[in-house]
Amino acid sequence: MREPVGLILAGGRGTRMGGVTKADIDLGGRRLLDHVAQRLEPQVCSLAVNANGPLASDWPVVADADEVFLGPLAGILAGLQWAEAQGATHMVSAAVDTPFFPCDLVPQLLLAGETHAQGLAVAATRDGQHGTFGIWPVTLNDDLAKFVAGGGRKVRDWTAHHKAALAMFPDTTPPSFFNINTPDDLGRAQAWL
Repeated sequence: MREPVGLILAGGRGTRMGGVTKADIDLGGRRLLDHVAQRLEPQVCSLAVNANGPLASDWPVVADADEVFLGPLAGILAGLQWAEAQGATHMVSAAVDTPFFPCDLVPQLLLAGETHAQGLAVAATRDGQHGTFGIWPVTLNDDLAKFVAGGGRKVRDWTAHHKAALAMFPDTTPPSFFNINTPDDLGRAQAWL
């Protein structure tokens, strides 16, 4: 396997944040997109952002194939299609609203993926799986496209079907996979920052 490419999932509507683009939310004087990119970019060979609307980005922006906001799996699918066009074998995804994810995310996903025939692995902590943080083999692109086209929306359903390996991460403060969904969450993240 070559070094994976990276994808920041920023295609949601941000409804619990008042309909704002989460990537542009300010956290400590920087956009969430920039926080996440700073952590992910050093771990991958190239980076793109999945977004379904206007977004100022220093990286390529890839949109979902369908404009009806089908959720993170549609973003992962768009990213896999981009990754395949780049000649990559694997893609790592990270959510734009999760600025504290581990700086060793990719090495841990790669290590866990070694136990899976195709290298599929998702992040997990003691409190559960974090399916928007995973390493996705490009060879499963067509299978994921069929799942999404057939109405599949849950990351966990698809990863369970493929028996994805789990990359276990320790409990931390702030929680590594704490995601900012509401203004209160943003306040907590500001305090931790």
